[in-house]
Amino acid sequence: MSDVLEAYPQLLRGAWITVQLTVYGSALALALALAFGLAGTSRHVALRALNRVYVEFFRGTATLVLMYWLFYALPLVGFRFTPMAAAVLSLGLNVGAYGAEVVRGALNAVPKAQYEAAIALNFRPWQRLVRVTLPQAVALMLPPFGNLIIELMKGTALVSLITIGDLTFRAQQIRASTGETTATFLVILVMYFVIAQLLQLAVRYAERRVDRMLGRRPVRRDALPRTADASGAGAVKG
Repeated sequence: MSDVLEAYPQLLRGAWITVQLTVYGSALALALALAFGLAGTSRHVALRALNRVYVEFFRGTATLVLMYWLFYALPLVGFRFTPMAAAVLSLGLNVGAYGAEVVRGALNAVPKAQYEAAIALNFRPWQRLVRVTLPQAVALMLPPFGNLIIELMKGTALVSLITIGDLTFRAQQIRASTGETTATFLVILVMYFVIAQLLQLAVRYAERRVDRMLGRRPVRRDALPRTADASGAGAVKG
């Protein structure tokens, strides 16, 4: 175990690569999810069809196979990606397909009365989306998006197979040099868990911020008027 702990600089470098992949992949996934989720709610048949093609194809494709295809197969026909680009694209395209369905479902879940009220106020379509529909849908999107981002972070362990020095790649190197299999993977198990918890805290913070923006902040218990109990004690006088 001591040999593994002494190699912590390598693990920290690998963890930093894992965090970078998570951030870049999440940014791409969120952008694709928003674009194709909006397309899925469009009145235009072509845009809805585009949404279905993207979602069904990438949701039904293994991330590892897509990563291999981008990194190993495409160079044979003249398209070459760096390992980082191939990893971010494969992770973002796959998770973005799931996110697109989250966006589409959240937009459809906004009460139609809100949409009708925006029409009555003579809002333009873009104003209805940006000022009414989308802010309320974001509150519904955040919890499932948090799960998807954590799944993407765990999926970054696959990038070690295309020569990226992430946390799993560094752990394999340490295991090979020290022979400490159990201790090595126990340490990175804890490190992945810590990263996941930090991501979850960030998502919960974003949820609270959105709830406050929408006026959904829960009322504090000490702000509520006291009610009388069975004996009449503690009643608030009018």
